[in-house]
Amino acid sequence: MTKFKTLVKYLGPGLLFASMAIGTSHLVLSTKAGAQYGWVMIIPIVLANVLKYPFFEFGIRYTTVTQKSLIEGYLNMGRGYLWVYAFVTLVSTFTILAALYIVTTGLFMNLFQLSTLNIGLVSLGLFAFISGILIIGRYKFLEDSLKAVITVLFIALLITTFLVIQKGPVSPIANYQAPEIFNEVGILFLISLMGWMPTAVEASGWVSLWSIENQSTQRDKPSLKIALQEFNLGYVLTGVLAIFFLIIGWLTLYGTGTELSGSAVVFADQVITLFTSHIGGWTYSLIAIAAFATMFSTCMTAHDAVTRVSIDVLKKLAPSNNTFKSKSSFTVGIILLALVNWTVIIAFGSNMGDLVALATFVSFVMAPIVGWMNLKAVKSKEMPKKHHPRTGLKILTYSGILFLSLFAIYYCWLIVN
Repeated sequence: MTKFKTLVKYLGPGLLFASMAIGTSHLVLSTKAGAQYGWVMIIPIVLANVLKYPFFEFGIRYTTVTQKSLIEGYLNMGRGYLWVYAFVTLVSTFTILAALYIVTTGLFMNLFQLSTLNIGLVSLGLFAFISGILIIGRYKFLEDSLKAVITVLFIALLITTFLVIQKGPVSPIANYQAPEIFNEVGILFLISLMGWMPTAVEASGWVSLWSIENQSTQRDKPSLKIALQEFNLGYVLTGVLAIFFLIIGWLTLYGTGTELSGSAVVFADQVITLFTSHIGGWTYSLIAIAAFATMFSTCMTAHDAVTRVSIDVLKKLAPSNNTFKSKSSFTVGIILLALVNWTVIIAFGSNMGDLVALATFVSFVMAPIVGWMNLKAVKSKEMPKKHHPRTGLKILTYSGILFLSLFAIYYCWLIVN
């Protein structure tokens, strides 16, 4: 019981990671995986979660031991490493948030029957609302509120998944032929799924900064063992919920021949309508709340994280500039990111496919590089040898780097040809 209380006390970075990761990769891609290809897609989902685990774990490991952010670790290894991470962060700034907000806007418009309103106007309101929460509440409020959101989300999805399993699979249409997985379209979908499952590898830097914030709210610093246990709890939760979404998509959509739309509003309407028509109209609120809570919490955590990491990168690249060190830098960063990504949404319209494709491409191609940088950081001279990753974790890391590198090369080959 004492160990459990200690773990609850230090809940933070792992919880925020789960909240951030359970977004597009789960609601959109996991659902599509089950809907289009069936239960077999559980294999790449589990594989991606296992092979990427060390990259995120190293963010917690490095920060807990050194009391420094992973971004500072990149700088200590050499300025070139920091520039690589800065490039990935720049792309995230203009793509990931916009993609997340447009899906969330679509769900919000569907939930409250606001289809007659302009999606740009609704997304602006969502940007303003979340920005206000983050500016006023800061990290502590974010952490506390997400404990409630994640609890509601988990319960809602657990009930939904149970009801779907109890109802059984939907009847397939006549002469239904399952799509090929190992053709160009299938491989590109696999790459998108695994590229964002559980999330982009550069989020390891986000977890590191959340760890620093969490420690600043505690009287005593957590031990490495406790910090890793807290993170592992959140990481396992992301994997379990990805499987929930896969099961829901598989049992309610697989075999129906339904084409899921690239439009945020239409996609939201399709998913919720199809779920309720299969289980029963009375479940509409349950499913709609689960879907919206998924994306709303992801928007909050991603907006907070991209702001923090952008400011930290700029601090390290321009240490003599006091602008990024001021107390108002976080507020300014939140507002700037909101305006930039709202502009991106207006430019791209309601089609989220192009945004997700660009973000996925950069994240997937850079994943093995960022993973290798993280391994180098936790094996650096700043880390006492007793805290270096053990042999099994190192083997898993090298396996993940090799696997993601081969996939990235093949992805680039497909695009060029």
